[in-house]
Amino acid sequence: MRNFKVILQYEGTRYQGWQKQESTDNTIQGKLEALLSKMTGDKTEIQGSGRTDAGVHAMGQVANFHADTDKTPEEIMEYMNRYLPEDIAVIEIEEVQERFHSRLNAKGKTYCYRVLNTVTPHVFDRRYVHMVEQPLDVEAMQKAAAYLIGTHDFRAFTSNKRSKKSTVRTIENITIEQTASALFPGEKKDEIRFTYSGNGFLYHMVRILTGTLLEVGMHRRKPEEVAEILACGLREKAGELVPAKGLTLMEVRYY
Repeated sequence: MRNFKVILQYEGTRYQGWQKQESTDNTIQGKLEALLSKMTGDKTEIQGSGRTDAGVHAMGQVANFHADTDKTPEEIMEYMNRYLPEDIAVIEIEEVQERFHSRLNAKGKTYCYRVLNTVTPHVFDRRYVHMVEQPLDVEAMQKAAAYLIGTHDFRAFTSNKRSKKSTVRTIENITIEQTASALFPGEKKDEIRFTYSGNGFLYHMVRILTGTLLEVGMHRRKPEEVAEILACGLREKAGELVPAKGLTLMEVRYY
């Protein structure tokens, strides 16, 4: 069996997340496996680097699959893009070593969460941004984010209360920048982008971190409270879970 590494882009708006489900075939993994199984003539499974939630997007999701095929990577890529829905695309594919696993071998990921900070909607961005009308204090949010850098127990920042696995993760960097919309460069800087890089992220972690930082930006809590939330480990002390549509998986690193 040959092993193929695939880099994907998708708009997650109309899908029930990455992971295939028995109750629906409307998932990214489900669509890919159905297509690959048809291409190979055998049941083909594909493993993703992580399970993006319903509504979350990806610019650089990584996956791998094993297949007994004579097709070249270029031919597989051409076949997949010909038959995939228009909101899913393969942007790169290569044959890799048999033991490569997109999730188990991943060393780091980068996510971006986009917030539209204005009272005026941006129609063409509506599927990719979370709109917050109240003015946000970027400097205060940056101060709060500094407490999250490093290796910590992020138990307070996950919705998964039943998991027995470790909730310790390392965040390498968080940037919070105010910028103009990509559709209107040079116009008013009414978009705020939260970019997180780390060795891994818990279920809903980025969305809860962002919700907490937004509350700091609204002056509902002080930057120093983030350290207290980390120390107590209680989900109810952290901020709200912001909508999935603002979140995009940007890249997966394997070093």
